Amino acid sequence: MEAKIRIEHVTKKFKEYTALDDVSLTFEEGKIHGIIGRNGSGKSVLFKCICGFMFPDSGEIYVDNKQIGKDIEIPERTGALIESPGFLPNYSGFRNLQFLAAINGKITKEEIKEVLKTVGLQDAGRKKVGKYSMGMKQRYGLAQVLMEKPDLLILDEPMNGLDHKGVEDIREIILNLKRQGKTVLIASHNREDIEILCDTVTEMDQGRILSSAHK
Repeated sequence: MEAKIRIEHVTKKFKEYTALDDVSLTFEEGKIHGIIGRNGSGKSVLFKCICGFMFPDSGEIYVDNKQIGKDIEIPERTGALIESPGFLPNYSGFRNLQFLAAINGKITKEEIKEVLKTVGLQDAGRKKVGKYSMGMKQRYGLAQVLMEKPDLLILDEPMNGLDHKGVEDIREIILNLKRQGKTVLIASHNREDIEILCDTVTEMDQGRILSSAHK
């Protein structure tokens, strides 16, 4: 199977703090890849480097054989949910997605309704996003990511703030993305999510890879 992402000897420092320490990984296309570790282990920084939101001090990252920061600034057809999703709190969920859709002009009202339905927010589309619960905001962030129909999804703690039903719903959405041939990267501190969803599991601590294995 072709490598979707190649990370080669990546190091990233913030002054004296080393967030990523000589990290090398390969993620195959069409699989769900889990990264597990405590807060501060380097998961989010790694995801931001893959997305082109920040650049490593040394080493190289390739997505679809294109080097981030050299061949392309950000990876193509990629959706990322990292930290809290951005939104305009005084507008409805539907209107927020309309604003985003207007940027590239390709997404219809019906497609927006469909993606809200996919994440279980079909009844909350008219509600102001500022009044969403934490779990609803997490679902809404996933709707933002899915709306662009990406081939690569990078999800940092996608189950945060969800109740049991919400966790099950999001797990099913992620498994369905794999059935569609998408590549998904998930960071989590919850081993159960990783165990249920992922084809490969990488454990990080203090910016280093402790282990990386196929299940």
